[in-house]
Amino acid sequence: MLPALGMFGKIRVWSVVRGDEVVEVNVARVAFAGLAFLVMFVAVRNVPAVLEFTVLSHLPLDSGSRFAITTITRYVILMIGLIVGLTYLEIEWSQYGWLVAAATVGLGFGLQEIFANFISGLIVLLERPCRVGDVVTVDGVTGVVTRIQMRATTVTNFDQQELIVPNKEFVTGKLLNWTLSSSVNRVVITIGVAYGSDVEQVTQLLGDAARANPNVMKDPAPSVTFEKFGASSLEFTLRFHLPSLDLRLSTLHDVNTTIDRRCREAGIEIAFPQQDLHLRSIDRRIVEALGRGQATGEPAGLAPTAAEMPESPTDDSDSAAREG
Repeated sequence: MLPALGMFGKIRVWSVVRGDEVVEVNVARVAFAGLAFLVMFVAVRNVPAVLEFTVLSHLPLDSGSRFAITTITRYVILMIGLIVGLTYLEIEWSQYGWLVAAATVGLGFGLQEIFANFISGLIVLLERPCRVGDVVTVDGVTGVVTRIQMRATTVTNFDQQELIVPNKEFVTGKLLNWTLSSSVNRVVITIGVAYGSDVEQVTQLLGDAARANPNVMKDPAPSVTFEKFGASSLEFTLRFHLPSLDLRLSTLHDVNTTIDRRCREAGIEIAFPQQDLHLRSIDRRIVEALGRGQATGEPAGLAPTAAEMPESPTDDSDSAAREG
């Protein structure tokens, strides 16, 4: 059996000339290269997961750091596997200069964006302007970074829609990361109350409504400012901080509900847009109708007065008969 297997080392597949030396690539070397590629494929699929389960999960690292380490590990395994496999096949890059030149031309035209996104993906993993689990706003869409791949990054918005963003956008474009260095975020609520309201009472009420919520941070403390005299309201702004973005919507609902209830209890009117209409000139009949309505306590109408009523035909016939 072993002598039979040894025959594979004598079967030449191709030859490679290195200066004055001729190197033969036999079936055994091809088999070893195939085995190296197979091991590389299995390792790329499984080693990062095993590494995270056995080592990284026990270290004080966030999910973004663990993802960056496993992704870089996958790239390293892929590179080592390719080098080992090509070495067994006696393939040298110098022999394929024409292919490299063609690839360079391709990168200059059609593959330029793909190559730029790949390099940008490496920069994102190493420099980490965003990490898996971060809440970001990119291209007007706010969501959670769920995957960082070789070409693009996946951002899932709060409607569970996935936005595929080329990695180059995170390196060369504008990126708003809500949780890069801290998950603390500020909430701003604008409230308009009716003119004549007690400013100090409104300020105290809004501050108490925020401080009464257990999710609102004590430091920095909530603040209330009287911003301006609006067209139909006195405008106040309430600002407070939350420790996490997950609490934003529920806390906003609770604080707004508390403000509405306390304003009604205190007799403070929440203002709404309104306009005053001044009549410069008005028809005489409308004035008389409004005057009659105010005198009798009945709804004012626009019915013509007795002086404006035409005489009926029966009145004309009766007067004619009397004259006859």
